[in-house]
Amino acid sequence: MKDLRKQDFSPSRIDFGPVSFYIARHFGFCYGVENAIELSYKAILENPDRPVYLLSQMIHNQQVNEDLQARGIKFIMDTDGRQFIPWDQLSSSDVVIIPAFGTTLEIENKLQELGVDVQKYNTTCPFVEKVWNRSQKLGKDNYTVIIHGKVKHEETRATFSHSAAGSPSVVIEDMREAEKLGEYISGTKNAADFYKDFEGRYSSGFNPEKDFTRVGVVNQTTMLASDTQAIADYIKKVLNDRYGSGELNNHFADTRDTLCYATNDNQDSTYRLLETDADLAIVVGGYNSSNTSHLVELCETRFPTFFINSEQELLSKNTIRHFDLHQKQLTTTTDYIPPNNVVKIVLTSGASCPDTLVDEVLFKILSAFEGAKSVESVLDDFATNYK
Repeated sequence: MKDLRKQDFSPSRIDFGPVSFYIARHFGFCYGVENAIELSYKAILENPDRPVYLLSQMIHNQQVNEDLQARGIKFIMDTDGRQFIPWDQLSSSDVVIIPAFGTTLEIENKLQELGVDVQKYNTTCPFVEKVWNRSQKLGKDNYTVIIHGKVKHEETRATFSHSAAGSPSVVIEDMREAEKLGEYISGTKNAADFYKDFEGRYSSGFNPEKDFTRVGVVNQTTMLASDTQAIADYIKKVLNDRYGSGELNNHFADTRDTLCYATNDNQDSTYRLLETDADLAIVVGGYNSSNTSHLVELCETRFPTFFINSEQELLSKNTIRHFDLHQKQLTTTTDYIPPNNVVKIVLTSGASCPDTLVDEVLFKILSAFEGAKSVESVLDDFATNYK
């Protein structure tokens, strides 16, 4: 039976004989990423005689960004906001693409001052904009916005800028910081210490003595949805303990509707991969991709996991070069394939990874196994059995 609502997150197993792959039900490009890439290539085609710039990386994928640069696009800044091209080198005739992460109000205003059209090639993901809109509504209703995200990530910087324009806002990265914030919300810690504990993470004029009476939680859309929900539940409990269940609705805003469906689906599909009997996991994606990193973290709880950005990291059947998420560096592992009669491999990718990269990884692994069935015959069998 077809899963019309796409609620079946069980993986597909593709059996090639000596090697089998468990493929996540949902992986790779989401709508926001596809839309951003399509608009970027459209900008190149529509403006052959004009300079075309990207504010920063379109998405966190090396191959996509290198291809855009090869086609003439120039990056104005890097992912940390360090400027490559000064603003005074831009003119109103230049084309500037806003990446999928969006941008801050400050940068948007600067571009408008220069006469640059910031809307024609604005590729901001609609789910990011949904978070911004929700933040603005929270501000109008006199709520403080707690943003679950990585403070230096482009999307979080943009969300903070939009949120802080209309409401007191603060960024936290994980449950540990949520618990620390809870001490200020409950009033058990000296409010003056807040400014040191959350330096560089709060909006101008933030007052912890009055700005934590009404709060809502939104997130960087590539964070683990389960982590965001756990943080929201914790903040809700702190407010319930302080004000009582009868008053809770006046102090806590339910913002579950801001969680990105694509991130949720990819993560739910990964949880189902953890239930398989695989020998190892390979996750494909950009090394600075937040959502891909979270998939790696999940897989590491169950399997030996190897984080690669392309098939070129498969140096031989027994040797793989991969990114160590914890040491933040590339490392090489030998004998990563176990000497089993049948090797079972989990294969998935982040939302910024083209499906073709996953295909190329699968094909290269497959080429190392003698006696493996052909792709055509296996896919024919798979299609027949799936009907």
